[in-house]
Amino acid sequence: MLQTSPPAPSAASQQIQSPARHHGPSDSDRTLHATLAPLTGGLSPTALTLAYADWLSHLFWAPTQRMDLVNDALRRGTQLAEASIGQTAPWSLIAPQPQDRRFSAPEWREPPFNLMAQGFLLAEQWWHDATTNIRGVSEQNEKIVEFATRQMLDVWAPSNFALTNPEVLRRTVSTEGRNLADGFRNWWEDLLELMAHEPKHDFVVGKDVAVTPGKVVYSNKLIELIQYAPATETVRPEPILIVPAWIMKYYILDLSPHNSLVKYLTEQGYTVFMISWRNPTAADRDVSLEDYRRLGVMAALDTIGAILPDRPVHAVGYCLGGTMLSIAAAAMGRDGDSRLKSITLFAAQTDFTEAGELTLFINESQVAFLEDMMWNRGVLDTTQMSGAFQILRSNDLIWSRLVHEYLMGVRSEPNDLMAWNADATRMPYRMHSEYLRKLFLDNDLAEGRYVVDGRPIALSDIHTPIFVVGTQRDHVAPWRSTFKIHLLADADVTFCLTGGGHNAGIVSPPSPKAHGYQVMTKEADGPYVGPDDWLKQAPHAEGSWWTEWVHWLGTRSGEPVAPPRIGLPDVDPGALPNAPGSYVLQT
Repeated sequence: MLQTSPPAPSAASQQIQSPARHHGPSDSDRTLHATLAPLTGGLSPTALTLAYADWLSHLFWAPTQRMDLVNDALRRGTQLAEASIGQTAPWSLIAPQPQDRRFSAPEWREPPFNLMAQGFLLAEQWWHDATTNIRGVSEQNEKIVEFATRQMLDVWAPSNFALTNPEVLRRTVSTEGRNLADGFRNWWEDLLELMAHEPKHDFVVGKDVAVTPGKVVYSNKLIELIQYAPATETVRPEPILIVPAWIMKYYILDLSPHNSLVKYLTEQGYTVFMISWRNPTAADRDVSLEDYRRLGVMAALDTIGAILPDRPVHAVGYCLGGTMLSIAAAAMGRDGDSRLKSITLFAAQTDFTEAGELTLFINESQVAFLEDMMWNRGVLDTTQMSGAFQILRSNDLIWSRLVHEYLMGVRSEPNDLMAWNADATRMPYRMHSEYLRKLFLDNDLAEGRYVVDGRPIALSDIHTPIFVVGTQRDHVAPWRSTFKIHLLADADVTFCLTGGGHNAGIVSPPSPKAHGYQVMTKEADGPYVGPDDWLKQAPHAEGSWWTEWVHWLGTRSGEPVAPPRIGLPDVDPGALPNAPGSYVLQT
């Protein structure tokens, strides 16, 4: 893309400006920040310092509140001391939250371990009270301080140490210490793997996962487009285009045959196309967010139109892919492009004002720090990306794993979802900077400032029916955030809330273990129902939301026809590369 230079300053401005003044970061400053990044886990030390300064200064000028906190600490300490002397029922002082599984084993109900657990939980609760509801502290700084303090406390949970974890002690006795030897071996294997930069592959792409038959029918410098082979004698005339997030490999939606959404859709009589994004390198540092729209969504639609002329498309976007699909759909609505028959968004945000704890990493200081880190490398590396998501769920993804594998000495059974999660991708410098600033920081998409082809777009230009899936325990795209599409699009919106998290809630094939879901439709001209009232009103259904969605697609599809040919008319299908293609194999 063309880069233009700014206009030369006028003579008057040249006289006013100091020749020694620098506008923008210097290379040396950026290098310094990039050097600091590995030491801070990619977090801006300035952002953390300012947050704690905000909290401490306001707490300093609140002597009554400080005294209340001191009295509360003394009261809790007294209660804990009395409980240690007398006979008390388990969890008589405080009990773990339902989602806190660190102390769920029966051994934690016995003394002295129950007392240790309660002491830790009382301290955790006290620090929560001390870091929240301090008058005058900005909301984001309060969240940063509360989150960072909780992370530091979690390190010292009694469940993390062999001598204070009754489960580990019991296993050590029963195995005569073999669990600790096995745990050391597990740790050593992981260290060697980390040093070698060669992760183990229990599930091979194209052999164990991503095995639904298909062909790569188009490619450019950013995507490969896969067309999957039909699995039925007839298919619906409208094809499905899936736009996965480029923050992940596409085969999250084509895992093992038993939980592949792609395979399920082809068996329901749909022609499915999938975008497989290229894994960028430092050479792709200047690839923009607009490139992802133009070379991704729009190039895929153009190719589908050449293979299946005059066929409207059911478009599907997952996570960041859903955000990009929304951008593309809004631009198409503005420009009178009617190629979309329906739009489906899986755990995808269009308004970023309530994007959950991920927004703790998104402020001006943090974005500038990340930009300098990416500027030095050309990409946001996979370690920073996966590290940020693990911190959001440190108890489940970090500490419980360390205890299980290194203290209990038990390796977790590998599964396809875990293998996919470890198969991370990078993010180009320019694209990720624009994504953080335009979407997260400035919320341009929701507020009508996002520009496509030189003109702003508005989500209210989307009049195509929309099916939205949110998941109850989503830490990346909280369902209340995805719910905001009701306020933005001028279309019929069917919202479906299912159990599970950002990934497991979406990969939910029909089975007795399916999460169940709630679903309700708001007509384009119907009254708005807020998320709290929606929870009360939306009917509950058992089973997988996949069946609900396929029914929704079916009511918006034509009568079945003969399957289309695979690939463009002038290309021999036999000469096309087989799925999963080559881009998904890039490391």
